[in-house]
Amino acid sequence: MVFSKVNSKVVKVDVGAAGGVVARTGAMLFYTGQVQFSPHQVPGSQSMAGMGGFTRMAGRMMQGEHERTMLAQGQGEVHYGHAGLEVHVVDMSQGGALCVEASRLLAHNAGLQSSVISVTSQGGGGRGMLGALRGAAAGALAGTGMFTTQLSGYGSAVLLAHGGFIELPVGGPNPVFVDPDAFVGTYGSVQVELKSAVGWREAMGRGVGEAMQLQCTGQGIVYVQASEEKL
Repeated sequence: MVFSKVNSKVVKVDVGAAGGVVARTGAMLFYTGQVQFSPHQVPGSQSMAGMGGFTRMAGRMMQGEHERTMLAQGQGEVHYGHAGLEVHVVDMSQGGALCVEASRLLAHNAGLQSSVISVTSQGGGGRGMLGALRGAAAGALAGTGMFTTQLSGYGSAVLLAHGGFIELPVGGPNPVFVDPDAFVGTYGSVQVELKSAVGWREAMGRGVGEAMQLQCTGQGIVYVQASEEKL
């Protein structure tokens, strides 16, 4: 794998061997060697900014999904961590797609294709822009975003969480239901849909975990943090 864990809260990476590393701004703890850092833009985060109406509103939400990131290049070893949070390395050497909220993504090798996608791409919230906006309204109640960061290709990525990670396999006879505040991301062909456990009026007066859950189906892994604390 590109990244290796130093301990439960820090990873290190050989930038040259990785072919460059993209990490959230401020995550670099220290480095050795000849490493250069430059601002990095997530592809797709500006694609709707110049349009009008609902699309412009969606564009603003899309821009807010990703964290500011920096590209590290050169020859040397960099150590990364953030806010004392637990780290987890996802091995993507078999390819596939990793979908994760930007606030829970620490770093990844630059060779992975990065984009910002609508939650409707994973099967939730209906179809089209209006469906996406309905998904955003439901997501606002659950504390989830309208858009999520997708990484695809071959390499490694590092996730962040409070209290450690749990990997739950998806693909059995029953769906996996996750509290939105504990949800970190998915890897593989996993569809995520927001479900209400109670009526809308009742949901407004209850905690998120009681009122709303994320239903995960398909084939792959869902990553859950051992806490309901938000990043």
